[in-house]
Amino acid sequence: MELQQPPPRQPEGCLTAAIRIPVRIVVLVLVVPIRLIWDAVAATARATYRAVLRPLGRALKWLGHTLIVVPLTFLGHCLAWLVRTLVVVPLTWLWQWVVVPVWRYAAVVPVLWLYRHLFTPLGHAVAWVARGVGAVVSVIGTALVRVGLILFVVPLGWFYRRVLTPVGHVIAVVAREVADAFGHAWRIAGQISRAVGRGLKWLGWQLVGRPVRWVWRTVCAPVVHWVRDAVWAPVKRAAVEAGRTAREALASVRETVRQARADAWRALVGGPPREPTPHPARTLGSTTTASGAVPAPEISLRKTEG
Repeated sequence: MELQQPPPRQPEGCLTAAIRIPVRIVVLVLVVPIRLIWDAVAATARATYRAVLRPLGRALKWLGHTLIVVPLTFLGHCLAWLVRTLVVVPLTWLWQWVVVPVWRYAAVVPVLWLYRHLFTPLGHAVAWVARGVGAVVSVIGTALVRVGLILFVVPLGWFYRRVLTPVGHVIAVVAREVADAFGHAWRIAGQISRAVGRGLKWLGWQLVGRPVRWVWRTVCAPVVHWVRDAVWAPVKRAAVEAGRTAREALASVRETVRQARADAWRALVGGPPREPTPHPARTLGSTTTASGAVPAPEISLRKTEG
């Protein structure tokens, strides 16, 4: 697909070249502070909208819908039902069974008689008079149009061609150059505004962000790591061990209660004696020793070596 080439610009005259540069300089001087203020106000407005106005608007919308729209909707439904029941239905019945029959049998017949014997002849007479008056008005109108053409249209055409067209061309050139100057000045002011914003951002980082980051890395982060490693980790391990010990103690208590309940039930209803449940001996991964397990004899290292 071939790219469409932009239409060639018309050759510019001396007037355009003489107007362009001064106008652009003046407009640039005027537009730069306006663009800076505009960008600052726009940024403030966006932040205010995101942080304040949008949440406030949502809250007001919900409140208005809850307190106003819902009650008014219910009230409107009630009023519509009342109007339909008390006004529309009776009027409809009255129109169908009273007005329409009375109009048909009491008004249509006189109206038809008046139309046939009075309005029709009167209309024919008015139409005949209007055909004659229309011819006279047409002749007079044609004469007035010719006189107006000679007295007004021809001089106005000459004035438009000889005076207004050159003046309008000059005004169009000046307006076009002013508009182009405003466009260039607005773009240049935008670049200046972005440069100022980047400078303020760099200055804020140097004055606030870098010291805060240094304080965090030098002071706060070591303190947080020390608290995490020296205080929080031991406390967490102790809590885990305490929880594990508590769970094992509760399991042992539950097993003892279950065996006691079974012994009591067996004593009441009778039955074979319960064999003692062997307790698991202590293993390498266990932290407790079974109550019935016999500890292994300790062997001294000196005796072994001797």
